[in-house]
Amino acid sequence: MSTTTTRTVAGWTLVPLALAQFICSFAGSNMNVMLNDMSRDLGTTVAGIQLSITLFLLTMAALMVPFGKLTDLLGRKTCFLLGLGIYGLGAVLSALAPGLGLLVLGNSILEGAGTALLIPPVYILVTLYWKDTQSRARSFGLVSAAGGVGAAMGPLIGGWICSAISWRAAFLFQALIIVVIILFALALKDPLAPDPGRPYDVVGAVLSGTGLVLFVAGILVVDTSPLLAVALLIAGAAVIAWFFAWIRRLERRHREPLLSTSLFANRTSNFGLVTQNFQWLLLMGISFLVSSHLQVVRHYDAIETGVIFTAATVGILVSSLAAGRLVRVIAQRTLILGGFVLTGIGTMLLLLVGAIPGGWPFVPGLLVIGLGVGVMLTPSVNVVQSAFPEAQQGEISGLSRSVSNLGSSFGTAIVGTVLGFGVGQRAGGYVLAMAVLVVVAVAGAVVGGFLPRGRSEERVGISSPAVDG
Repeated sequence: MSTTTTRTVAGWTLVPLALAQFICSFAGSNMNVMLNDMSRDLGTTVAGIQLSITLFLLTMAALMVPFGKLTDLLGRKTCFLLGLGIYGLGAVLSALAPGLGLLVLGNSILEGAGTALLIPPVYILVTLYWKDTQSRARSFGLVSAAGGVGAAMGPLIGGWICSAISWRAAFLFQALIIVVIILFALALKDPLAPDPGRPYDVVGAVLSGTGLVLFVAGILVVDTSPLLAVALLIAGAAVIAWFFAWIRRLERRHREPLLSTSLFANRTSNFGLVTQNFQWLLLMGISFLVSSHLQVVRHYDAIETGVIFTAATVGILVSSLAAGRLVRVIAQRTLILGGFVLTGIGTMLLLLVGAIPGGWPFVPGLLVIGLGVGVMLTPSVNVVQSAFPEAQQGEISGLSRSVSNLGSSFGTAIVGTVLGFGVGQRAGGYVLAMAVLVVVAVAGAVVGGFLPRGRSEERVGISSPAVDG
């Protein structure tokens, strides 16, 4: 596709792709401000709603790699539309749910699976449509911005809808956005023909998904059953090790595995994946922790909690939209490092205000965190996605999104576990959980420091597939 063609499709093609990333990220955070309303209406507990949120994120993480690989067999557009349909069905079922069971089916399972099917095509199509480095960096910037803004605006929009109408209307809002995306997506063109005869590694798909589910489940039950948690963590690690042994075996036999081991041979991409994981762990963990603390401990309603989170929304919107330009003049390593430093400062501010009455003291910390996360979302995606040729875009897109969503799962699971070890949602549990997030922000800065120093191709978001840093 030439630069001229790229510019022709850029006018409208990015709309459904960015909207899809927005609504999926929105779904991961909007329920955080509806905990009390949903638990009362569904006859369950706040912990039950929190579990549904974590299962939604975990379903995405577990299925993202297997479903990312399906794009090669079925085609990018087909997977995108199919994922949108499954997601929309899940949103409608969630809106009609009479109890926690149907909510888990609609939100956690169907919406999670639909997201896992539709998100890899978003990043593959951006890579395929926009060939030149500047337009690709700008497009990734807009898609990443849509994701960050969706996650940050989830509490605000969800809180407003919940207070003005009902929490059920928040799911109908998602279904409406899905219909709009489908209408745009019908006109999309798939740059590559699907290859239905291509072999699919079913065993690898089962092993990768099972290993991730067991591992996150182990984190979730640490506070209630330490022995079971250890068993699940060991089992998860063993299954993941089995998965890697399996794909190496297939490669030795010259058969195509679910993931190529060559994906992990690129040093720059590996560090970029870790930064993606930490970014979403911080964003979703902070959203989960602060939202639940404001509602359960300080008794703020959904709209009040959402308004306080507007600070994070503004921060992400400003910095992520600027990131598309910043990557042209500032090394991606510098942007990622700066983002983690800002996020670390923001988490420290939130740690310090844990004992201060009221909700407004949380605003400065949320604003700084939004600025930090927004400025590093785009360069992290560019580092990973642009490190591989078109033939591997299906694999790396699935792996990249899986790692990011696994970070979101870790964020909610770790925060929930630490709250259980602390004194619940009270001040002691909040401080302990926020301290863990401060450590994650510091670790992210350390990992970001291992990325290559700024060379010209790294500033614009492209590197040779042969370069491993």
